[in-house]
Amino acid sequence: MSSTILRAPPRIKVLEALGAIADGRIEVVNENEALVRSSDGTRTYKVYVDVSRREVDSTDNGTVYRGYVGYPIVSFLMIKKLLPINENLMQSLRGIPWKKLNEEYKNYAKVMEVIIRDRRLNEIEVNKYIDQVLSVLRRMNLKRIQRYNEVAEE
Repeated sequence: MSSTILRAPPRIKVLEALGAIADGRIEVVNENEALVRSSDGTRTYKVYVDVSRREVDSTDNGTVYRGYVGYPIVSFLMIKKLLPINENLMQSLRGIPWKKLNEEYKNYAKVMEVIIRDRRLNEIEVNKYIDQVLSVLRRMNLKRIQRYNEVAEE
């Protein structure tokens, strides 16, 4: 089984992961597996995490095609208390149509700007939290082992 070291995700994916938790879109299957529904409900991502072996997999596009730790993995790591959760920020991220915004703006920095503005978030606090999560995530040095052969379909 081949493995690839995954890069840290784009910053917005930390917020997307927190939003998935806020919206109750994560179903823990067992200690190592979860199902994560997309923000518009059209996709369900399979997620595998074995932190003791530094091995993960997910059927999201970021993990499969772009080589970074996708937000479904990040959200599962948060649920498992392996990444920090900011409860106040999490509540502010309920109900965000992530897919719609990403398709509309085609620019993660712009989407983040819109969310911070529209939800009246403290940009400094948001960035401090994202930095904290990404710092822990980088130290995990996770590698993708291909457990799943498919990508989540629409």
